[in-house]
Amino acid sequence: MLDAIRWDADLIHRYDQDGPRYTAYPTPLQFNSKLGSFDLLHALRSSRQAARPLSLYVHLPFCADICYHCQRNKVIAKDRGRALPYLTRLEKEIELIGCHLSPEQVVEQLHFGGGTPTFLGHAELRRLMSHLRKHFNLQNDDHGDFSIDIDPRAADWPTMGLLRELGFNRINIGLQDLDPDVQRAINRTQTLKQTQTVIEAARTLQFRSIQIDLTYGLPLQTPERFAHTMAAVIALQPERVSVASYVHLPERYMAQRKINPAELPTQPDKLTMLQHSVEQLTRAGYRYIGMDLFALPDDELAMAQEDGALQRSFHGYTTHGHCDLVGLGVSAISQVGDLYCQNNSDITLYQQSLGQGQLATIRGLRCNEDDQIRRYTIQALFCDFELRFDEIESIFGVSFKSYFEQTWPALEQMAADGLIQLNADAMTILPAGRLLAHAVCMQFDHCLPPRPASRLSHAM
Repeated sequence: MLDAIRWDADLIHRYDQDGPRYTAYPTPLQFNSKLGSFDLLHALRSSRQAARPLSLYVHLPFCADICYHCQRNKVIAKDRGRALPYLTRLEKEIELIGCHLSPEQVVEQLHFGGGTPTFLGHAELRRLMSHLRKHFNLQNDDHGDFSIDIDPRAADWPTMGLLRELGFNRINIGLQDLDPDVQRAINRTQTLKQTQTVIEAARTLQFRSIQIDLTYGLPLQTPERFAHTMAAVIALQPERVSVASYVHLPERYMAQRKINPAELPTQPDKLTMLQHSVEQLTRAGYRYIGMDLFALPDDELAMAQEDGALQRSFHGYTTHGHCDLVGLGVSAISQVGDLYCQNNSDITLYQQSLGQGQLATIRGLRCNEDDQIRRYTIQALFCDFELRFDEIESIFGVSFKSYFEQTWPALEQMAADGLIQLNADAMTILPAGRLLAHAVCMQFDHCLPPRPASRLSHAM
């Protein structure tokens, strides 16, 4: 079993700096407009010829109300009819993509993200799933990994029953915080009872997994208040708990301008919230998977990590990293072979493209060998907290130490600081360094400007 994580305040302060989450490498910041729909269709043809299994992501951006802290691509609408033109264009995209793939390619993973996917009515959800099944071979034996983001304010027992009937077997519940003052400060009033109702329905309907998403660093949060929220969440016994740091970027996200910066917790208080959360979750038996995510030992991700089979994709941690990922909807990202590509993030332009019978792909990146070597290195460290150099050397035919010669001094400094263990054959992120795993990974990111190792962090 992997060793438990260990809180080391000195290391955290020393390596405290924001950085990428590495759901992919290179990150979307490196995408460019030189790639478009032709490149995606060529990659899909190669995927069909290789008969690779598929993972689908469907972005449904609509929400009835705005949450001030949110950083997602979303559309605020009170009128449910606003979703119908988008749904029509989304169905056109499904047709255009589906005809370039083979019925032999099984969709092992499906995720509806948002926004609030249940903004769609029951008839629209049925219509969308029927269209997906018509054009893709969705796994039908309930062994697929079919998940959906849930806002408990927009889901009830009938909705949960419909989702289970449509094939969904995992849910991600957005909660953020249970404290009423914090909820008012971010314009997201949500009772514990609403969350309990959704979880009770999911358990009764035999959903396989429940994840609850929390955020620390929100306005008016204190370590004591957040500890109460965490205790209530642990009592609900979700299989997974995400504890993400709030990043205040009002210059980029207009809704965040509604947040009073004077009400944001101090950095020491944020660190205390994180420390208490780690302690509460580990005492309750949760394993730290990595990058904000904790899971019970019998959860699929925890067992995959134990077996060395955990992977990472735009879905986050996954057991389906071997699948080609097809993103559908506004701003959705695909990863097909070594091609990354992204749809237009403007919903009007997205709909215009599909209305003209054209895909909305507007930018992307094709990974070269250097990208592949760095991607393999970063994924191994993020998923396994360990990297054997002979694996890199066997797969890519390079000497690890020679290839990363410029990185080696920074790694040696991290080893001296107790962040990692470094020897001639492998490097291991130690328990005290696991909350800082991406500080290690940033050393292998050639897209970032050079910086001293002691200035890095896990993006708290």
